Amino acid sequence: MTMTRIVAGFAGSLSLQVPKSGTRPTSDRVREAIFSALEARDALQGERVLDLYAGSGALGLEAASRGASRVMLVERNAQAAAVCRSNASAVMKAAPRSGAPSIEVRATAVQTFLTGSGSTYDLVFIDPPYEVDDDELLAVLTALVPRLSPHAIVCVERSTRSGAPSLPPRLDLDRSTAYGDTTLWWLEPEQ
Repeated sequence: MTMTRIVAGFAGSLSLQVPKSGTRPTSDRVREAIFSALEARDALQGERVLDLYAGSGALGLEAASRGASRVMLVERNAQAAAVCRSNASAVMKAAPRSGAPSIEVRATAVQTFLTGSGSTYDLVFIDPPYEVDDDELLAVLTALVPRLSPHAIVCVERSTRSGAPSLPPRLDLDRSTAYGDTTLWWLEPEQ
């Protein structure tokens, strides 16, 4: 099984399992860029994090290691959800006794989770599989808008070839950054 690791925080250097198939782990370079940008904006400490299409859970678990208070990993694939649970357990074992984050895994479709959830989130990672087209991503973003806190940050990771995602009302593009074949689209609620 392929491995990745937590880069920093209380679980720094902890190895994480990666599902055998059906997922595309975020490269270390892109992950470090994401978390450098978030730390520069002080957007991790105590935040409520949602990791959609979680795969191994690496993005959400990295946020937990760096100070997020609550992390929800959503992954429809049963094998990948089991890997998320195993990785979450390993991160929790490394957590300090006081102030440990809450980490939960939901094995369900992203759209089903969003329409059934009443929780709000401060930071959302969306790294959909390549087969998720622009219309499906727009539907996910539309369902996500009511789940966002007023100061939320949404990070969408897509193939550079996919172009900019279509945005629903009340969600704005803050910026985008390309890293070779991967582009990060940083979104925020309309102010």
